[in-house]
Amino acid sequence: MIDTFDRPGRAFTEETFARAGTFADAFEDKPGKRLPKAGAYAEAGVGHARAEWSVFDAEAKGPNASAEAGASVASGAQAFARAEIASASASAGPIKATVGLGLDTGVGISPTGVEAKVLGTGISFGRKMGISLFGTGFEFNLW
Repeated sequence: MIDTFDRPGRAFTEETFARAGTFADAFEDKPGKRLPKAGAYAEAGVGHARAEWSVFDAEAKGPNASAEAGASVASGAQAFARAEIASASASAGPIKATVGLGLDTGVGISPTGVEAKVLGTGISFGRKMGISLFGTGFEFNLW
């Protein structure tokens, strides 16, 4: 939450989307860039809507696929591939809920926890506690 508490409000929609890139951010006094992180990603899909403000956000996606790998002070190292039929998610600070049909597969590890998913079903244990079943799940960040 420390990285987004002063994030300005923003909302957008896209009919189709395709993007890929790399990122490396650290120690800038801007929302989303305070904590060191680096990685690469690629994603494409049809139908995307998102609204965000401060520690709140909501998102809905139609059919899409993505892959990402990265490392962060906040979340450790992770690599995931995702394919979704559709999903909708909302988060408020440390709580996040997702409803959808997806086949996330990957692993994340950090000094404070682990996360593993196969075909959208998996758990997060440690600083982030969560459970998901075929893309529908619930997460809670303990600190």
